[in-house]
Amino acid sequence: MDTHSRRTNRFLPALGFLVFAYVHAPAGAQPTPSESAARPTLAPLARRVTPAVVNIAVTGSSLFGDPLWDRFFGIPEGGEIPLPERVSAGSGVIVDAERGYVLTNHHVVADAERIVVNLADKRELTARLLGSDAATDVALLEIDADDLAEIEIGDSDSLQVGDIVVAVGNPFGLGQTVTAGIVSALGRTGFGIEGYEDFIQTDAAINPGNSGGALVDLDGKLVGINSAILTAMGGNVGVGFAVPSNMARSVMEQLLEYGEIRRGRLGVIVQDVTPDLAAALDLPVRRGAVVSDVEPGSAAERAGLRPGDVITAIDGRAVDDAATLRNRVGLTRAGETVTLTMLRDGRERRLEVAVGETPADAAPEPPEPSSTTGGIDGAVLRELDPRHPSYGQVRGVVVSRVAPGSAAAHAGLLADDVILAVNREPVASIAELDAALAQVTRPFALQIARGAGRLFVVVR
Repeated sequence: MDTHSRRTNRFLPALGFLVFAYVHAPAGAQPTPSESAARPTLAPLARRVTPAVVNIAVTGSSLFGDPLWDRFFGIPEGGEIPLPERVSAGSGVIVDAERGYVLTNHHVVADAERIVVNLADKRELTARLLGSDAATDVALLEIDADDLAEIEIGDSDSLQVGDIVVAVGNPFGLGQTVTAGIVSALGRTGFGIEGYEDFIQTDAAINPGNSGGALVDLDGKLVGINSAILTAMGGNVGVGFAVPSNMARSVMEQLLEYGEIRRGRLGVIVQDVTPDLAAALDLPVRRGAVVSDVEPGSAAERAGLRPGDVITAIDGRAVDDAATLRNRVGLTRAGETVTLTMLRDGRERRLEVAVGETPADAAPEPPEPSSTTGGIDGAVLRELDPRHPSYGQVRGVVVSRVAPGSAAAHAGLLADDVILAVNREPVASIAELDAALAQVTRPFALQIARGAGRLFVVVR
């Protein structure tokens, strides 16, 4: 008998046992038709949330009739042509059935002359715009109707990357559609889409017309307002963005209370904690927002914040970067008190800050007298004097010129920058700068004034 036959015969008894076990298995262990037909489905969730997602039709003035537009198309002055209405479609979410409040995007209803809301049950209603905020791309509408459905606003801060989410909207004006995906990322910023960016990124299909629609979790709670897509083709490519529900709720509450957004302001300039900056400043963390400047008379100055402080949390919620801090403070009502968790000289501290609307003016510090000349690798320096626009406003050393390819150039120093501090040690003259540089090793951080702002650069 060859080797193949022996191996085959060896497995035959085992195969026979498996067949016998299957045939004689208890009837209850076999799949029933209903069990084998069962499959994962989002249908119950969709049935629950879709009645609260509305289609929005917006009409506005035609561009024809504008003198510049008419001249472009060769329409004679005073010429009469039919003026078609400008029509656009979007989506919205009913978040309060009793009061008829509908959340949507600012860009859906911007410049609208008439807003029509179409409910899932085919009713058509005229909506009233209660308020809108371009900086967050959130708008609040009001409709008057009975028997409305609503979606409860959830806590977007509880979302995690990988959570399943469902997007409901009105893409292309075709009527309601439901798509599903996951949370791909949180806290997305830097797209230049809106002034306050803290987007939820999802691969759930968000197409034109989905704007203002609902992004819900598996509990059917609203966690985002669909807002934008990142695409080169105009359609969905799996990169969609939604305004977090907590941001939308904050805007809604302020619009209802004040009729406008009263943004909080600390009066600080902050930047991200980069690995180089963390190493140069000997920071024990690699996240947060480092304070590069504190405005005189501001809420931050009154609370005791200083340049070099690293803010790591606000009211117990982590601050990962400068954009996070800006969003949280900007959506805090002026006058409210927040607790900042920060690092100073390696120690964690907490500060109570009463958030202000605008900083108070303060008298500028007088400049120090000129001193001797000195230098930093690749940078030509001079004392701060009346020739510089920052004279009388800051104390420091002026960068006159930066050599291409030098350490100063790689650090990001530019001509006319004013060096204010070395590793948080203030310097008011070239002599003080040289003395400070003698005490540090590379990499080290320079705090500089550039125009109206301040920032840190790292010299390696």
